[in-house]
Amino acid sequence: MATLTPLTPPQLSAAASSVLNLQSTAQDLHSKRPFSALLLAPDNETVLMTSLSLSHVRHAECELARNAADNYAWDYLAGCTMVSTWEPCAMCAGTIYWAHIGRLVYLASEKALQDVIGDGNEENLTLDLPCREVFERGQSLVEVVGPVVEGGWEEKVVMDSRRYWDRVKGNTAST
Repeated sequence: MATLTPLTPPQLSAAASSVLNLQSTAQDLHSKRPFSALLLAPDNETVLMTSLSLSHVRHAECELARNAADNYAWDYLAGCTMVSTWEPCAMCAGTIYWAHIGRLVYLASEKALQDVIGDGNEENLTLDLPCREVFERGQSLVEVVGPVVEGGWEEKVVMDSRRYWDRVKGNTAST
């Protein structure tokens, strides 16, 4: 199995900036929901692929994990890192696990997402099932880093996402 190269603070900051920019672009240019993910090569710098949330069932993390599994070797993916703006849901965590991606970094927690979208929001119902719990049930290790509060990344994701959720009819989340 591939060994994960430690992720340095500058590498984490660069990846976080890239995935947040992708999320902003998804909203501004493509009218997509505010979720994005990217896959870093084992060098923790090369972006191999990116993905946006395409629908309420085609989440950014799932799409990226499936595409990665189709295009890269199992052992190679074990040395790769997925960086996501939000904590992956149970469906996405399962797909990351089955794709054999070795590390997940998420910037903002599912709890923060629930706060942003508000209770009863029809656009996105969250599951109260942290991705770490999904990964703990497996036989392969997925290293998890997140939420990333240092550097203000969680708050940056929340603020950027509010632009979308505040436009969604029925959202009563406050700033």
